[in-house]
Amino acid sequence: MERFTFVLADVLEYRPKGDESDFRWDIEGWHGGDYKRLWFKSEGERNTAFKADYDIDFQLLYGRFFRKYYDFQAGLRSETQTFGGQNVTRVQTVVGIEGLAPYRYEVESALFISHRGDVSVRFTITKNFLVTQRVVFQPRLETHAAVQRVERFTTGSGLNNIEFGLRLRYEIRRELAPYIGVSFDRSFSGTADLVRQEGGDPRQVRFAAGVRMWF
Repeated sequence: MERFTFVLADVLEYRPKGDESDFRWDIEGWHGGDYKRLWFKSEGERNTAFKADYDIDFQLLYGRFFRKYYDFQAGLRSETQTFGGQNVTRVQTVVGIEGLAPYRYEVESALFISHRGDVSVRFTITKNFLVTQRVVFQPRLETHAAVQRVERFTTGSGLNNIEFGLRLRYEIRRELAPYIGVSFDRSFSGTADLVRQEGGDPRQVRFAAGVRMWF
């Protein structure tokens, strides 16, 4: 069976906001054939200030085709956060589904279970709209929820947050497209309280400039 390798940096951007400016990324890739693939995923953000705070998520997954346009994925996730010089890390089991829904909506859902029994979920949906042959408008929605309250990861129980982003890119080539965008992020309930305790804002509007690329 012929095997291929694919890597996509869907989000690779700089978000200016004074002392809270940061770099953000969302990258995934796979190696394998049509039915079985080894996946990696990396998502996170890093503050540009000295002794920067950061939040890094890395996953290594086994994926298997189970129906048209959908892959079942299972593996491990490592999440690391640094805030105010304090570093915390946890390893979780991951079970998820990624694929292409009707009307070409790209969907990704994942269930995370830590070694302590903490359970959380993440859901992402993205859609690309062609404005011209080279200009693409991309709305993106991501939400997180958790069963347990985990203060060291600034996570309350219930719905944690919803982030809605809009990006407009120009495809110099299909594989390379600079973009500009804006995102709206709101934390809820216990998560919002924890964000306030750490000096953050549970409601944020962030502008961004970046590049999307794949190979």
